Order: sequence, then C-alpha cells, then structure tokens
Amino acid sequence: MAENEVKQIASKLESLRGSQLSSQAPPLLSRAKLALLRLNALVPSEETHKSHLHLATTILELGALISIRLRDTESFTRYYQQLQPFYAIEGSAWSRSHAQSNQSKVTGLYLLLLLSVGDYAGFHTVLEGLEMSAGNEKLEKDQFIQYPVRLEQALMEGSYDKVWGETKGEHLPSDEYAVFSEVLINTIRSEIASCSERAYPSLPIANAKNLLFLDSEGAVVQFAQSRGWVAKDGRIYFPQQEEEMLAAEKDVMSASGMVIENTLGYARKLETIV
Repeated sequence: MAENEVKQIASKLESLRGSQLSSQAPPLLSRAKLALLRLNALVPSEETHKSHLHLATTILELGALISIRLRDTESFTRYYQQLQPFYAIEGSAWSRSHAQSNQSKVTGLYLLLLLSVGDYAGFHTVLEGLEMSAGNEKLEKDQFIQYPVRLEQALMEGSYDKVWGETKGEHLPSDEYAVFSEVLINTIRSEIASCSERAYPSLPIANAKNLLFLDSEGAVVQFAQSRGWVAKDGRIYFPQQEEEMLAAEKDVMSASGMVIENTLGYARKLETIV
C-alpha cells in the first residue's frame, strides 16, 4: 500500500510545473517521506529491499531538484546529504542508466552551489570523491559534472568572460543549472564592482556595462544605485573612492601643517641661540 502511494506521488511530482511546485510539492514530498518511513526505507541499510531503495532515491532526488526550482538552497543541501548513503548502498549511478537515477545531475548542481558560495575546498573534496568512485574517464563524459568543472577552471584563471559565456542558456546542461549560474554571475559581478570602486574614481557607463556583464545602460544605473554609486553625465562615480581621496588629502594637509609648525619652532629656537 505504502509502496504504491510513493509511486503515485513520484509520478505526480514529476508532472508539476510553474506555480504548482510551490503549492503542491512540499505537502506531496512530506507524504512520500512518511510512506517511506512506513517501509523502513527513509534511512537505508543493507537489509532494505532494493525496490524500496530505488523509490526512496527517486523521491529524494525529486525533492532536491524541486528545491532548486524553488530556489531553496538549504532544502536542496539537506536532500543532497540525505541521498549520499543511498548512493553508497546502491552503487555508482554512472554504472546505471540516466533514467534510473539523477545522481549525476544532483551532484553537479551541488558542485555548482559550492562554487557560487566560494567553497573551493568543498568543491575539490566532492570532485576527488567522484574521481575515486566513478573514475576520470566516466566523469569526463558527464555533462552535468563537466559544467561546474569548466566554470571552476575559468574562475581560477580569472577568465570571467568564459564564465559569462558558460552561463548562457545553450551551454546549460539542464534548466536547474540556471539558478546557480545566476547566483555565480552575481557573485562575480559583486567582486568586479568592489575592485572597480577601489581602482577608479569613475567609469563611463558604457564601459561599466561590459565590465559588469550587464545587458543595458539602464541596468548599470540600477546596479550603481544598489551599490550607492552616483550615475550622472554618462559616468559612474564611486563615492567611496572620493571619500578616500579626500581623507588622503586631509592627511597630507595635516602632515604638511605639522612640518611647517615644527620648522617654525626650530627657527625660533635658532634665533634664541643666536
């Protein structure tokens, strides 16, 4: 009975689209996990029936992918962690057909999440584990794994234009990858913005558009306002840079005043000696 219920819920979850995800998916996933508990399959063991293991893996993978579509990274991370003992018991998904498991897709998404938050150590730890379990040859043919690997290489090289190119729709291995790709671009944009406001007093809006990978000058102005920059006369001005320059000028003036005062005092002492 519980097994049939899980199968029906899995079928329903796979059919959900758009607004149905946020309204129907969470209660359906809760029902499925309760049914798996009744089957003693939510926590896997060597004694768990193989068909129940497969059902649990399917539900947890659907939960992970739905969490991505709902932009709930915390929920996605929990599902990814719950899936690890199932993958360990069932064996590597790279030795099974894609129709049987979404391990490759879910793992690639997790690698992309690690990149988007700058956790490079965690990224390489996961990747090394995959290399040991699946082998380099299989991983090199896996589009879901190679996508974050290419992005990480481009980031290490500082080739942000390559990263930007990889995040275009035609390069994404699946729709779910667009979520983290967008987060990654926003992170890179923020880093470039921080460097720019320290390096320049101002920039032409047209140059800032290309530098920040924005689609229009209007988007540049909007981004500038969110950073507290000033957009006027076709340029972006960085108030922080101006404040630092003014502070530096004040320091110079203050230091110059001290030098002059010390010099005059020294001159007065000489007159007294003479």
